Amino acid sequence: MFEVSLALAAALIGAAFAAGFVDAIAGGGGLITLPALLLAGASPLEALSTNKVQGTFGAATAAMAYARAGHVNLRGQIGAAVLAFGCGAAGAALAGLVPTGWLRLGLPVILIAIAAFFAMKPGLSDDDRAARLRPATFSAFVVPLIACYDGLIGPGAGSFYMIGFVVLAGYGVLKATAHTKLLNFASNLGGLLTFALYGAPWWVVGLAMGAAQIAGARLGAQLAMRIGARVIKPLLVITSTALALRLIWQML
Repeated sequence: MFEVSLALAAALIGAAFAAGFVDAIAGGGGLITLPALLLAGASPLEALSTNKVQGTFGAATAAMAYARAGHVNLRGQIGAAVLAFGCGAAGAALAGLVPTGWLRLGLPVILIAIAAFFAMKPGLSDDDRAARLRPATFSAFVVPLIACYDGLIGPGAGSFYMIGFVVLAGYGVLKATAHTKLLNFASNLGGLLTFALYGAPWWVVGLAMGAAQIAGARLGAQLAMRIGARVIKPLLVITSTALALRLIWQML
């Protein structure tokens, strides 16, 4: 039934639950699932593709949970989500064509900078601040860059959306997390549709992991909404640092 043994499938489903929980709060769930898929024997393209299958379920679940609680207006984000969908698809189309070695060299530095920002920046809370970019400007220039990265590589995209909303859009930490999820879902879905054309995903494993992502994302979103910045900030620091260290380890 599964593309892998039952034991490996169970391990991947467990990894997806943990990833859904972490991703709903701070992003970075791909830090858990992508290496797990590679260790299970997936090729890089299969791993990226299957990661999109299961990640789409988690991001959608978290987006709906935040919307139901009134933390984000999904209709107000439709334009940005459509743009993220298209750029995510474009990024995935470039996955086999564009050399990403230079990007991987810079990513650990960027992720460590994100971790340091959230760890040391005073006054970060769930309260909004003055925006540095208008919503239309943010959607036109920031969203496409992150969405394209999400389609091209993936892990860390949620953290990038998050810091964009906090630093440039002026959102409080919880509001930024809530708005990140719909865009993450859109760029994930765009990437998935492109990868599906290659026939690369492990569909049965990906769908089983997707079910676990739904459960983890629900739990993570509920915790984030109950505690807010007090749980989001530390977890964002941990996931960004861990992803940076994994990338450095891969290079070495």
